[in-house]
Amino acid sequence: MRSIWKGAVSFGLVSIGVKMYSATEERDVSFHQVRRSDGSRIRYRRVAEADGEEVAYGDIAKGYALPSGEIVVLTDEDFADLPLPTVRAVDVLQFVPDEQIDPIYFAKSYYLEPEQSAVKPYVLLRDALADSGMVAVVKVAIRNREQLATLRVREGVIVLETMVWPDEVREADFAFLETDVTLRPQERDMAQSLVQSMSGDFDPEQYTDEYRAALQQVIDAKVEGREVVEVADAQPSTGTVIDLMAALRASVDAAKRGRGEATGKEATGTEASAKAPPAAKTPASQTPAKKAAAKTTAAKAAAKKAPPTKSTASKSTAAKSTASKSTAEKPAAKRAPAKKTPAKAAAKKATASNQESAKHESTRARRTA
Repeated sequence: MRSIWKGAVSFGLVSIGVKMYSATEERDVSFHQVRRSDGSRIRYRRVAEADGEEVAYGDIAKGYALPSGEIVVLTDEDFADLPLPTVRAVDVLQFVPDEQIDPIYFAKSYYLEPEQSAVKPYVLLRDALADSGMVAVVKVAIRNREQLATLRVREGVIVLETMVWPDEVREADFAFLETDVTLRPQERDMAQSLVQSMSGDFDPEQYTDEYRAALQQVIDAKVEGREVVEVADAQPSTGTVIDLMAALRASVDAAKRGRGEATGKEATGTEASAKAPPAAKTPASQTPAKKAAAKTTAAKAAAKKAPPTKSTASKSTAAKSTASKSTAEKPAAKRAPAKKTPAKAAAKKATASNQESAKHESTRARRTA
């Protein structure tokens, strides 16, 4: 790191030589303005408005515009004559509790490194701040501008944090502050539940700049000649809350699911399943297959007990035909012979009578011959 300031911390009658370094840096992707057709860089020249002539950097001064439109020109000599006692010193003004300073005042952070000859008083001030839990309110001039700042300890190093002046903080003057809003106790409780479900220890490493990462992917794809993959746009929130309680409850459930916890309905269902007694075993009813088997057994028994029936000669042909069909379609169980209906009996008698008549005609014909 390169130091941007060198001076001393005035701690009562103790002077501590230090170097100042920027504690933070921006990691934004930087661009140049170029001509679209060929990528040629765009350059700006310092040109005087009056005649259009280019002005050298050494000939440039600072000008203060008056309400009338006139310009008051100030040179480096004018600034050099200004009283600025903190130009090379960090002047400790007061020690205050850290929690009394609103973070809105803080602007930028710097590390202070002690000179080789000032390590002992530096450690003394550092430990005094750490043990007391206080911060030092100081004044310091950086780049010809006096600023209010604080000194605190971070990881064994004194950090100077510049602050804005009180008149540089804007007042939060908004109309909604005058609106009388009534909140129900249920809404307050649900909001507290949401806060609790989303609470945790601060770990800055878990947060990333997704926009910068996506922009870098686009640049890398351009360099490698690959096709840039379009990212789906996120649906913007309208900011309108239809049902505040429903939105809070859904947010709590979503936060719990994100942490691997059971939501309200899931937890209730789990508890009910755990408390419910096991179902009592009941005797199983017979299935259709078992009933069919029982009927088949009964049919077999009936078939065995049924007495055989006598058939006449005229019935033999029909009986054989029936027997052959029965053999082809015969199930495992024997069936009892079915009773003949009156219609079938009459038909069989007519057939027998016709056969007897045919026999008589045949005998008479042979005798005549």
